Amino acid sequence: MSTATEIDTQALVERFTLKAFVEACLVLEEGVATIRDVDLAMMTGFGIIPGPFARADATGLDEILASLERAQGEYGEYFEPPLILRRLVAQGRLGQKTGQGFFPYPRPDDGFDQGEIVTLETRGELAIAWLNNPPANSISPQLIAELAKVWEHVDGSDELRALVIASANPMLYCAGADIKSFNKMDEAAGRELLDQGHALLRSFGRSGTVTIAAVNGLALGGGCELAMACDVRIAADSAMFGQPEINLGIIPGFGGTQRLPRLVGPAKALEMNLVGEAIAAEEAYEFGLVNRVVPDHELFDTAIAWARKLAGQAPRAVELVKQVSHRADLDEGVEAEKGAFAEAFGSEDAREGISAFLEKRSPKWRGK
Repeated sequence: MSTATEIDTQALVERFTLKAFVEACLVLEEGVATIRDVDLAMMTGFGIIPGPFARADATGLDEILASLERAQGEYGEYFEPPLILRRLVAQGRLGQKTGQGFFPYPRPDDGFDQGEIVTLETRGELAIAWLNNPPANSISPQLIAELAKVWEHVDGSDELRALVIASANPMLYCAGADIKSFNKMDEAAGRELLDQGHALLRSFGRSGTVTIAAVNGLALGGGCELAMACDVRIAADSAMFGQPEINLGIIPGFGGTQRLPRLVGPAKALEMNLVGEAIAAEEAYEFGLVNRVVPDHELFDTAIAWARKLAGQAPRAVELVKQVSHRADLDEGVEAEKGAFAEAFGSEDAREGISAFLEKRSPKWRGK
């Protein structure tokens, strides 16, 4: 039998938790800090684990909303449910139980032979590769092998046309290579791993399947290189990008010296690779490293929206655009474009696309 003191204590804890959540939402709505910043600060500074947003997702945002509405009636306006909470609940984003709240949560497919640290989730024509290699989503031999397995399945499917590469860790994307595992390899094993990694990332750029990196938090070293290998990069406000290998006396090994100059220009790329300091999402957008910067809670939805849009394009045309773009020599590039245009124009997809346009209907692509 609970005593009156215990009941009052429980009520006080609930009241404090709800008020802390309201204040966290106000800080977020006013643009003072990101979701990630708030949860990290509350966990590391106050020992509140999990942070208020992750805790609300675990409880259920609809339940939090109902609790706040009761608290508002009992305690007054200081417990008024925040606008962002009402909006997320109205959108059906209720937290872990629906796969998305303030943070996204993996819902792996049952019919796929899932790996331990990379899992596959499909949604219609879209696929999501969830990176889940605690604590930092490091690029390890196992992660490369499991991501390659997911990619082979997605790229070989007639139904799947876009892959979002996202992090199951709400605090970061990928903090770089697993140095400990690399340090155990001899030269031959290291070279084999580099060959496998490069083959995987190069195949992203040669395929009719579109790849989108949904970057939250840190994307450093191999994590930044993984994002750069994707066709599109969507960054959360909290995202940071960098190539810090120079600080270890090494250099980028998965394309950082090649893709980075093509995205941000040679001067900025040289600076990033030589200084080794990370840049924030806004600077990354300014220099062309990312395509969009969005609030943390909108990152996953934005990446999915891009995936849906790009998955609706003609697969063979997508593949040809990717293959002929960014040739170093302009004349070589023009010749490649001419050949690719002729091939695309003579394809079944082109005939279907032109017919659909004239008939005012949606095209049905076959990838031929």
